[in-house]
Amino acid sequence: MNIYKLSELSREKKEFIMKRAEIDISEHMKLAREVSEDIRTRGDQAVLEYTAKFDHVTLTQDRIKVRPEEIEAGYARLDAPTREAIAYAAKNIHNFHEKQLPEEMWFTEVDKGLMVGEKTTPIVDVCLYVPRGKGSFPSVMLMLGVPAKVAGVEKIVVVTPPNEKGDVDDAILAAAKIIGITEIYKVGGIQAVAAAAFGTETIPKCHKIIGPGNAYATAAKRVLANYIDAGLPAGPSECIVLADEKADPEKVALDWMIEAEHGPDSAALLVTHSQELVEKAAEIVKRQLTKISDKRREFVTTNFNTYGGAVITESLEESIDFVNEYAPEHMEVMTEKPFDVLPKIKNAGEILLGDYTPVTLCNFVLGPNAILPTGQFAKTYSSVSVFDFLKRSSVGYASKAGFERVREYAYRIATVEGFDTHGLAVKERK
Repeated sequence: MNIYKLSELSREKKEFIMKRAEIDISEHMKLAREVSEDIRTRGDQAVLEYTAKFDHVTLTQDRIKVRPEEIEAGYARLDAPTREAIAYAAKNIHNFHEKQLPEEMWFTEVDKGLMVGEKTTPIVDVCLYVPRGKGSFPSVMLMLGVPAKVAGVEKIVVVTPPNEKGDVDDAILAAAKIIGITEIYKVGGIQAVAAAAFGTETIPKCHKIIGPGNAYATAAKRVLANYIDAGLPAGPSECIVLADEKADPEKVALDWMIEAEHGPDSAALLVTHSQELVEKAAEIVKRQLTKISDKRREFVTTNFNTYGGAVITESLEESIDFVNEYAPEHMEVMTEKPFDVLPKIKNAGEILLGDYTPVTLCNFVLGPNAILPTGQFAKTYSSVSVFDFLKRSSVGYASKAGFERVREYAYRIATVEGFDTHGLAVKERK
């Protein structure tokens, strides 16, 4: 397991930790260009061929779109306790995102006779990318679909890779039914992004695609950025557990492992000024590893020996500075006074406070969105929210008296900037 002392880190090693598993996807982008152009010209037929080639699933054109009876059957097959858990999560996610909704319209008077404001409207349509990859992800369906519904998007399209039988997993179908999404297509990767960007005979063209995907889907989003809005950047998962000497080593160890099990390219760091805590938590991790599957154990072990591990600082303040520089996707504050630490955290996709708020809760049931910026993008991006599905139009109004009050100011600035017709529009207006 990596255990670093921050004061002794070389510049190269610190850069490695900060960079995480930043993947060079230039080769993926070459493939994405080829596949996207083929789908643009050949539509469904190309989608079917690439689904067979990349996903090893043979579909026919009439099976690309999920039929209503498939959604109902998937919901019915899923066990009742899991359906109940998904419904509970959907309720909390809905309540959280409903609080985000801005006023539909507001106005304020900036001067006598001069009114300005904003009008907020839902985007016209959106394609939600729900990955499959290492398993079924009904939580992603909820984290994307619920805020889109709350925002009032009229046309919501879902693309998701088919399983080995050529179907969509029951848990995803159940989540879709619970939140009221009915338009789902069995396609993923480059072919899904290209189909949404250009449209095919079966899959509609959309103005935006949002949701986490693999390196190929990410490459396609970059290649097709001029054709479709690709949403926030979301790469391999990452988390920092920020702890002090008062933290419970058992809880710290459990939560330190959470994001590490996502895959070998994830990053899970314990950041603390307590070497004793690191030593105790590391021993507990070894014990807990015996309780998980071989696959997840391999992911955690690989993680703690590559992009993850522990960073020992000189003080809580230095730990906080490291967190802000790293800008993690997820972070937990497990200190004696977490609410005192909260105002000092400037860069993080989400901030979870105290001993009883593991990332698990926010990933699934607490309510805040778990689709978050990675790779230091938390310095400029926010989590997925209703604002990803809304747009704002500025509104302005000037009465005749208000126009007379400001026409000379507007004319002067137009003249300075050399815009003749701008100036004429106010100078010669009767």
